[in-house]
Amino acid sequence: MILAVDTSLGTAVSLIDDDGTRRSDASAADPLGHAEVIGDLLVGALDAAGPQPVTHVVAGMGPGPFTGLRIGIATARAFALGRGIAVVPVPSHFAPALTAIEQDAVTGPFAIVTDARRREVAITVFDGTDADGIPLVTRDTVLVPRVDADDRLDGIRRIDVETLSAVDLARVGGRAVAAGRVLAGDEPLYLRQPDVTVPGAPKKVGR
Repeated sequence: MILAVDTSLGTAVSLIDDDGTRRSDASAADPLGHAEVIGDLLVGALDAAGPQPVTHVVAGMGPGPFTGLRIGIATARAFALGRGIAVVPVPSHFAPALTAIEQDAVTGPFAIVTDARRREVAITVFDGTDADGIPLVTRDTVLVPRVDADDRLDGIRRIDVETLSAVDLARVGGRAVAAGRVLAGDEPLYLRQPDVTVPGAPKKVGR
């Protein structure tokens, strides 16, 4: 059984069997309240999935805001560490891309577009799936002003996403595990660095 956790937009968790069958999922759309809800969502999803042991934990790696992503990734890593199982990092945009391809029958190039706040959006362009059933990235994720998004896409179909399916995130992770592939590194794809910085050493004051 595979657990997926993502906090790139709202908060979403799910569990699937190794064949991709959904066991349970739970989510909250609030893009700010990750820490307040993730524990209850995780417990609820685990209870609904039944007693079968979790073998892998898929962590959504963004793009997303600094604080939100850290909460989801830390939760996934802590759960995996406590059970001695592997964490599978997956870029978050792969989930809505798989949803578009397999549920909405989208064909040809398309862009997943998510709100990056500050009048900006994050864009990743896909075109179908590869031989392992994983969405095929044709243009890496970029952060652009919202008003420039259509010009950047130059006619490519855009799919604006406000929430994503943790079930499909888990499916992408499961396919990556089955194929022996690594889809992302350990570092999250932050939309931007936090505004708050660690203060420097106090200045010396002469007498």
